[in-house]
Amino acid sequence: MRKVLLSAAVLIAMVLPAGALAQDGLEEARILLEKDHDLDAFQKAIDLCTAAADSQPDSFEANWMAARAYRLYADEVKQRQLSGWEGICRDYGKKGMGYGEKAIALAPEKVEGYFWYGTCVGSYSDGVSILTALKEGLKDKTQTSLEKAYSIDKMYNEAGPILAVGRFWSVLPWPLKDKKKALTFIEEYHSHYPDKPEGLVYLGEAYLDVKEKDKAKAVLEKAAASDETYYSDWAKRLLADM
Repeated sequence: MRKVLLSAAVLIAMVLPAGALAQDGLEEARILLEKDHDLDAFQKAIDLCTAAADSQPDSFEANWMAARAYRLYADEVKQRQLSGWEGICRDYGKKGMGYGEKAIALAPEKVEGYFWYGTCVGSYSDGVSILTALKEGLKDKTQTSLEKAYSIDKMYNEAGPILAVGRFWSVLPWPLKDKKKALTFIEEYHSHYPDKPEGLVYLGEAYLDVKEKDKAKAVLEKAAASDETYYSDWAKRLLADM
């Protein structure tokens, strides 16, 4: 009789419960999500996190990590301006929002669900436009989520909630936009991370919004000299328009 050779993965699956396999996948995904600007790593993390969330729908960790993975992938595609990036931001942002909402429902006292839900809305808005997102009624829920993340742990993910709330008030169209509130939060972020190119560009825009051109020029020149091409190019465009 012919012997059937089983792969190591199949043997492990026969022995270990689904929860153990899902946890192993999340541990691998955690490592992958720490890789900078690596689309392949982010996509693999999406596959691992969504598989874990689908097999264990009550897993807070699996759901917020899935939202994070979708956000990182969408944001990286946007920064690279890859072909079809708007559609990817729309689709991945929407999927990430779903997992973020599940995470919020599972653990409403924790920061992760709120933060990654809110940032996934940002990716979705990048894909469909802010006006479309507003028409779909996402403004209040996004504001609530980001402000909740700020109140729970504003220093989470390198002060991500501080910057996210500031940027939220900065990008809204008139009359919803609040220039002073945006500047307050972005300056707070800058006080913690004065050299981050993303924060510098957002601060430069916030200064321009309140007619502080000298301050804007100083931070934008610093951003323009960074080695993060997406933000340095953005800073150079703003400087050229001044």
